[in-house]
Amino acid sequence: MKKILLLSFCILSLGCFSQKIESFTTIFNDKISIRAIELHDGKVWYSGTDSKFGYVDLKNPKNQKQILLSDKKLQFRTLAQDKKYFFAINVEKPAQFFKIDKKSLQYEVISKDTAKTAFYNALMFHNRKFYTLSDPDHNLKLKFIEFDYNKNHFNSKLYDNPLLRKGEGAFAGSNTNISAFKDWIWIATSWKILRLNLKNNEIEPFYTGMETGFTTGIFSIDFYDENFGITVGGNYMYPEDNQNNIATTTNGGKDWKVQASGKNGGYKSCVKIRPHSKGKDIIAVGSKNIEFSDDYGKSWKTISNENGFFVCKWINKNTVVLAGKDKIAVMKLQW
Repeated sequence: MKKILLLSFCILSLGCFSQKIESFTTIFNDKISIRAIELHDGKVWYSGTDSKFGYVDLKNPKNQKQILLSDKKLQFRTLAQDKKYFFAINVEKPAQFFKIDKKSLQYEVISKDTAKTAFYNALMFHNRKFYTLSDPDHNLKLKFIEFDYNKNHFNSKLYDNPLLRKGEGAFAGSNTNISAFKDWIWIATSWKILRLNLKNNEIEPFYTGMETGFTTGIFSIDFYDENFGITVGGNYMYPEDNQNNIATTTNGGKDWKVQASGKNGGYKSCVKIRPHSKGKDIIAVGSKNIEFSDDYGKSWKTISNENGFFVCKWINKNTVVLAGKDKIAVMKLQW
């Protein structure tokens, strides 16, 4: 286990940023790319490349286990859970929906998508249902699916409106293209935000003002409540580009305001709002650094130049788990 005290990155300005990194500990190393993680039973669970799925105990990192979900080298960028099972979908064709028992780790494929265009970017569990997003078929209809698995039956519902632009899909950067709060679900395509009202099943599109393009766009979204949300992204081919790559909303996604354009650390693949902060404190990770905002995303500070992380999740209000290229780490913040 490798423990790194990032002293050079803990010296923050005496301005509005008061948090410091107390410790930064790598708890897992392997030849793997991880873009989806879940927390359960005191462990961080992951799915990744080469069909790898497993866990690392947060208190005792030596307690870890890994299995292969296939004898083929499948790539997983999604992971979600209910009380009994984990679910994951590979990005190759055909896309296979895997169900994994939490206790036994026995797994099975419960559904398949054989479309040549299938590429599942995110998977989320909310209100007793799973929601997943794929790139559209050639008809350019939205491919957003709701499903559950009851009594050995796979039940699904397709939301196929509105039409997307040619070339519009979603970036499978961190399994965070979907966010939810009560009766609202927000879906981030590479070009825009779609808001689904679960009461009437209507979907509305909204534009953020962020830069979009073939390798540029929205990568991650997170909502604190029905009003405040944030989305981040950029150009993964040119991660130093920091123009129009962050936007926030205070009215549930109807209107967005670009924040800190030209004044942040560049491309970000995952954003997560700190628990119990009402949206004030936010962490974002990218391939080159880790950044923090304590003013609702208006300004940002690079708190670590540790690179190679794609996804993060708050364990509690002071601790974050991060995963990415060949590693999982735990970062503790001091306030």
